[in-house]
Amino acid sequence: MRQPPAAGVGLGLALLSAVTFATSGTFARSLIEAGWSAPSAVIARVGIAALVVAVPAVISLRGKWHVLRRNLGVLGVFGLLGVALAQVCFFNAVRYLPVGVALLLEYLGIILVVGWTWLVHGQRPRRLTVAGSVAALAGLVFVLDLTGAGRLDPVGVLWGLGAAIGLAGYFVLAGRVDADLPSVVMASGGMAVGAAALLALGLTGALPLHATFGDVTFAGQVTSWLVPIGGLSLVAAVVAYLTGIAGARILGPRLSSFVGLTEVMFAVLIAWLVLGELPTVVQLFGGALIVAGVALVRLDELRGTEPVPAADTDPARPVLAAER
Repeated sequence: MRQPPAAGVGLGLALLSAVTFATSGTFARSLIEAGWSAPSAVIARVGIAALVVAVPAVISLRGKWHVLRRNLGVLGVFGLLGVALAQVCFFNAVRYLPVGVALLLEYLGIILVVGWTWLVHGQRPRRLTVAGSVAALAGLVFVLDLTGAGRLDPVGVLWGLGAAIGLAGYFVLAGRVDADLPSVVMASGGMAVGAAALLALGLTGALPLHATFGDVTFAGQVTSWLVPIGGLSLVAAVVAYLTGIAGARILGPRLSSFVGLTEVMFAVLIAWLVLGELPTVVQLFGGALIVAGVALVRLDELRGTEPVPAADTDPARPVLAAER
């Protein structure tokens, strides 16, 4: 039995998923600076990706259309909250904040889930979860750097916290979807609902919908607007989701969910290399505390989860819950 090679392939796929998801803020920044509104960028990203992923989604539903029908309600709310709200808020946040900082604020959504389960379901957090939450909140103070030279725009901070609420909804709703619903269907359906809802709100004037179709500046170079659009939809969505699913099926949910936390590190690195953005030393320290806190919460969650036979669970679903 040659387990190590298979595990190595799974780890490589999971890391590729984290890297490609981490590119979304950098691609979006070039569009927003060129005149795109955040809702327009999100519609382009998730709309195109939903169409591409729809093919494997339909194939996976053969003989399971009844599963889709009984999950339409939760899938709809999932698309509105976990896809549309989370991504619009995140893309608006990168208008005012460094990409890495905006992503760190969004990842606080994992801590919000702790509060939700405590207040609504009466699930009192254990010591390790409390320690992780305290570490993440302390990290937030350092990331905001309220008294230093790296003070952040409060508007961007509010958008980032809005993205955290959307991510928290992603986690909560993903955990309530029928385990018989294939992960690729959840991804495609959620993105389709999110894109349709944002488009409808935009057409009624409730959200700004504007885009430019000329040249944009990306990585310091003038290029076509199709480059960041292609990157957002094909790299940061299609490739990211499909490699995440494939990696999870090899590694299982526990290991792959931890690998997903490297997205924050990759986002900071990519923004530094492509956009020249690098948080201050204080903000980097705060970011390390947030990532450590989130990891402690995830570790405590997994320690309290009883093993489930592989035949009774979909190992890709927890990874998708950790991705936007």
